[in-house]
Amino acid sequence: MAVWETFREMEELRREIDRVFQGFEGGRWPTFRRLAFLPGLGARQYPLVNLREDNDNLYVEALAPGVDPEKLDLNVQGTTLTISGEKKPQCDLPVGDYHRCERSAGRFVRTVELPYPVSDDGAAATYKQGLLLITLPRHEAAKPNQISVQVG
Repeated sequence: MAVWETFREMEELRREIDRVFQGFEGGRWPTFRRLAFLPGLGARQYPLVNLREDNDNLYVEALAPGVDPEKLDLNVQGTTLTISGEKKPQCDLPVGDYHRCERSAGRFVRTVELPYPVSDDGAAATYKQGLLLITLPRHEAAKPNQISVQVG
């Protein structure tokens, strides 16, 4: 009976290792989406973000469920946005008591390169139902200018 348990545990370990290296292609590290809190590798991948724009603003939507909004820190320097904070564990069970643990917790830092400079004036951030919504106004120098064509 003990032999069977050993092989089963080894097979589970092999599957977990395979999942970690699943996206490893061409000698380059993959985007670790599930291992968001893996130190040094996945920490830059949490929270997941969407970036969109209009003529006046740049909008960042960051998926951060379970994060206390008061523990979030946002900084913009040049064309770099940094989102940092901490996600607390949801329960206080010892690690050995879990059958499966896929929801990570811990400190995180995510740096996002912005496509152009933004202005501090009018910048805003709201957190609603696990979604961090950041509005960053375009810097005047980055706004598109209309050039009129003169017929001569």
